[in-house]
Amino acid sequence: MGLAALCLLAAWMGSASAADWQILFDGRSLQGWSYFTDKAGAKVEDTFRVKDGILVCTGIPTGFIYTQKKYRDFELSVEYRWAPGVAPTNSGIFLRVNSELKVLPRGIEHQLKHGSAGDLIGFHGMKLEGEASRFRLTPDHKLGGELRALTKTADAEKPAGEWNRVEIRLQGGSLQTRINGTPVNEARGVEAISGAVGLQSEGGEVHFRNVKLLPLD
Repeated sequence: MGLAALCLLAAWMGSASAADWQILFDGRSLQGWSYFTDKAGAKVEDTFRVKDGILVCTGIPTGFIYTQKKYRDFELSVEYRWAPGVAPTNSGIFLRVNSELKVLPRGIEHQLKHGSAGDLIGFHGMKLEGEASRFRLTPDHKLGGELRALTKTADAEKPAGEWNRVEIRLQGGSLQTRINGTPVNEARGVEAISGAVGLQSEGGEVHFRNVKLLPLD
């Protein structure tokens, strides 16, 4: 293990206790969350519902739920799986969502799309930097505006239908992510602004559980 990996591991092995973490999804309701979609008349229960302690997202219509509180610096842990027996599709975790809400909001997405889990994307001019070999700039994306993206460094997804754990550390301009304990991406120069955390609905059924956040500021 290289020095950079050791430093990352040490940073994520702090003295925080379980009591320091904020439970964002209580396993019973969507208390503390709001819902957005551009489909007129859609209700949150059309897209997100709680069943047996799991947050079930149907993937239809496209949109997301987002925390009513805003966060800038934090560690976030989310478990997700694609619905067992159903072909995996697309979803994501939104970070530092700010400004006017859109289907792809201004902020950072941690991609969960099957085969691309761990990619990082900044929408509508949200700053994001990293290794040149993994970076791409799209000046005028149809839904995401000026888009910056960093391709993942490793594939750590489990087979479709099994639970995955995503861990994200976002502090100032530094962003590191792990999937199932494996470092998969690292960005710098991230715009340091407070915003909501979101869970995306985008085309297919996906399940979430154990959504929790540790503030770092």
